[in-house]
Amino acid sequence: MSGPSTYEPKTPVTRWLDSRLPIIRLGWDSFVDFPTPRNLNYWWTFGGILAVFLMIQIISGVVLVMHYVPHESLAFESVERIRRDVNFGWLLQSMHANGASFFFVAVYLHMFRGLYYGSYKAPREVLWILGVVIYLLMMATAFMGYVLPWGQMSYWGAMVITNLIGALPFVGDAIREWLWGGFSVGQATLNRFFSLHYLLPFVIAGVVGLHIWALHVPGNGNPVGLEVRKGDAGKKDTLPFHPYYTVKDGFAIVVYLMVFALFVFYMPNALGHADNFIEANPLSTPAHIVPEWYFLPFYAILRAVTFDIGPIDAKLGGVLAMFGAIAILFVLPWLDTSKVRSMRYRPLTRWFFIFFVLAALALGWCGAKNPDDYVLGITGFKFLYLGQFLTLYYFAYFLVVLPVLGLIEKPKQRPASIEAAVLGNSATTA
Repeated sequence: MSGPSTYEPKTPVTRWLDSRLPIIRLGWDSFVDFPTPRNLNYWWTFGGILAVFLMIQIISGVVLVMHYVPHESLAFESVERIRRDVNFGWLLQSMHANGASFFFVAVYLHMFRGLYYGSYKAPREVLWILGVVIYLLMMATAFMGYVLPWGQMSYWGAMVITNLIGALPFVGDAIREWLWGGFSVGQATLNRFFSLHYLLPFVIAGVVGLHIWALHVPGNGNPVGLEVRKGDAGKKDTLPFHPYYTVKDGFAIVVYLMVFALFVFYMPNALGHADNFIEANPLSTPAHIVPEWYFLPFYAILRAVTFDIGPIDAKLGGVLAMFGAIAILFVLPWLDTSKVRSMRYRPLTRWFFIFFVLAALALGWCGAKNPDDYVLGITGFKFLYLGQFLTLYYFAYFLVVLPVLGLIEKPKQRPASIEAAVLGNSATTA
């Protein structure tokens, strides 16, 4: 926790405002004088990067909405007109389209960092859960945004995913028909997706506010997984957020924006699918329907279930596995039984985590391929089989590996404090 406020208004205006609406005090205590562990590395900069990209997406999206036409006969043409005829429309459209991909790159790195350093453990369970809520909202927003250009992949992607929702018992058909606005993907669907795509980023911004609030109650985690000590000793474990971390985060944000600019200016369509530059045609199905790259691991999990499980048919089983792959993150704080947060001191768990990251990447590879194709040309070894094996490991990591290793693994000795970790003090803790 940040402790008592150190903000002192200097002018009559700031004193007057502080006594009525202490918004400057809030900003000072949250982003200037907030005590932050002194050993944070660059993996902790992705939170700031995500905040910047949320603003980029909202601002560029608001401007694009002024020129986009949510009509099934005009949507595709309006996107092309934005690129060609609107002043700097090519820039805004490229920023918004590529910004979604860079947003997901940052959020995946942010989540992997949280998994590695145990950022989901007590007392930060609510912080983690709010982060998963943000991730779900991002996925919904991105999916609906992908439909808006009304290209071939947009249309057929919407058809496939919304049909999957219909597999849910009791409520699936009702939800699907509500999303469609009728009995097939069409004008009403586009209106609904456009409205929700515009609304959800502001919902995300609100949940981000709660996420930051939840962060400032227990304070930041850190690479060694130790809490900041109480009293005067705690001052040796921390640094004020400004200027130390504002400069560090600012540098990382600039580097990330430089890579982003490379795509925006020189490779604006590199992350898009070629079929989405063809106007939607309900009478012509693409040869291979795939979602955006950041959905591919879950698409592979969906397709991995090709068999009935008791009364659950394969289609419903795939849908449950796909949603379960995200839902399991909500209960992760209670699945990991180890009292040690950081995997720096859990060498066996670290290896399983490395395999988990590789499995997630390989699932994305499987999701992009035809399930009946052979992996690296190896006869008999289809992408379907690889996806099934990786899906099994994905769930086993959370349901078996973390609970069991937390009980049997003997962790390495940890530093006595954050200060000791930074200064190389030989004192350790069990």
